[in-house]
Amino acid sequence: MAKETPILLPKHKRTLKLLGDNIRLARKRRGYTTIQVSERAGIVRSTLYAIEKGSEGVSIGNLLKVLAVLGLEKDLEQVGADDVLGRKLADASLLNRKDKNEP
Repeated sequence: MAKETPILLPKHKRTLKLLGDNIRLARKRRGYTTIQVSERAGIVRSTLYAIEKGSEGVSIGNLLKVLAVLGLEKDLEQVGADDVLGRKLADASLLNRKDKNEP
């Protein structure tokens, strides 16, 4: 069975492209070759190329492996950590809910 590539909106494709560009820059700043990173991450070079191109078909697991090789895996822990919109929605819901103890 062939793996399906998700269909993304153009703005989401740009986000993945930027992520790939940033990963490529991080690799080059560290002086790592594509061979070094792919071997250390346990992936084939074509997968690393796909990550650096911002391909939407790359698994999150392979992305995490590459980030770990670059020492950037902690960056994923920051996703949603400061969820301003989520907090505002939750607060609005709490303010609109009647408290059982209030008359």
